[in-house]
Amino acid sequence: MSLTPRILIVEDDPDSAEFLRLLLEPHGYAIETAQSGQEARKKLGAWEPELVLMDLMLPDVRGLDLLRDFRTARPDTQVIVVSGLGSIAIAVEAMEGGALSFIEKPINASVVIAMLHKASERLALAAENRRLKAELEEHTTFGNIVARSKPMRELCRLIRSVAPTDANVLVTGENGTGKELVATAIHQHSKRLDGPFIKVNCAAIPTELIESELFGHQRGAFTGAIADKQGLMEMADNGTLLLDEIGEVPPNVQVKLLRVLQDREFRPVGSARVVKPNFRLICSTNVNLETALATGKLREDLYFRINTLMLPVPPLRQRSADIPLLVEAFLRRFVTQHEREITGIDPEAAKALEDYSWPGNVRELEHVIERAVILAQGSQVMASDFPAAVRAGQARADAAPTPQPQNP
Repeated sequence: MSLTPRILIVEDDPDSAEFLRLLLEPHGYAIETAQSGQEARKKLGAWEPELVLMDLMLPDVRGLDLLRDFRTARPDTQVIVVSGLGSIAIAVEAMEGGALSFIEKPINASVVIAMLHKASERLALAAENRRLKAELEEHTTFGNIVARSKPMRELCRLIRSVAPTDANVLVTGENGTGKELVATAIHQHSKRLDGPFIKVNCAAIPTELIESELFGHQRGAFTGAIADKQGLMEMADNGTLLLDEIGEVPPNVQVKLLRVLQDREFRPVGSARVVKPNFRLICSTNVNLETALATGKLREDLYFRINTLMLPVPPLRQRSADIPLLVEAFLRRFVTQHEREITGIDPEAAKALEDYSWPGNVRELEHVIERAVILAQGSQVMASDFPAAVRAGQARADAAPTPQPQNP
């Protein structure tokens, strides 16, 4: 809605049109007039009024037909119908045709002003609804990923593109950024959704056991192998295999993994049985890839095999616009989980969260919100419910000098 609301007066009587102009202009409305249906249609398209005040008795068109044309051409424009043929039937037909209200002639000035105020309120409400809708559309929800920031919205776009394919994906990012959420979203939107999703934390498996965990083994293959064991790769058949922290896989196992990706077959440890798994591979890592490749921690040939597409997940400090969305989601979850009567977060506390640098990323934010929900004494989470580090981050932000403009 413009700062000066535009009203188109459709009235074939020049005296009546002038009366309405003189009545409305002092109230801050911009006025245009039309004396026929044809002229009204032209001005509706060219001038785009927010409000129309129209007589039903026009020389060249049936007023109710013109009303319906207006509502079709500009649904947001509010139309008030004026007629000297006051009858319930006409009023009902006008309202069914999309008119906001119906005013009988002779015109009562106070009634016209009241009707226009009502129309202006409806326009303001419609504008607010559009603003809220646009704001909602500014953030993306994909799987369990919520994103308002530009880098995360771009990441969601890439996930949508790659998920339906069978391409190998390498997800990179610091600890706690949500790499597993990205992998889960890929699986959930893939053709393998109905298959298993096997997650392997390579850093958590002892080096001497990782080959057996991935490929399986035959009984008696080594000391302690008291029974046949199915490997995680075989378990992922027709599904998705996530190798989390791929950089922690020992070099000798990397060689065998590379061969599986090339030949699509392997033998469990100590077995002559050939397994031909059909899985989609997603890998993730928090290590610096250049360093890992330069030091030989990650084989270059394996890197190129697993990296058909790389999806970098940005740290939380680079996407502070996502913090309010994440806080809202975590609050809802933990209020329900811990059965607390908390309705929201204090503005000062919200500011503290946005000013903190979050070295532990989303995982740290999640823990901070859960702690705050448990400790909160009132109906809102307060900054005092946060750990000292988060409060200190707020204090540093408050104490930071305001940047001064530089001389050109």
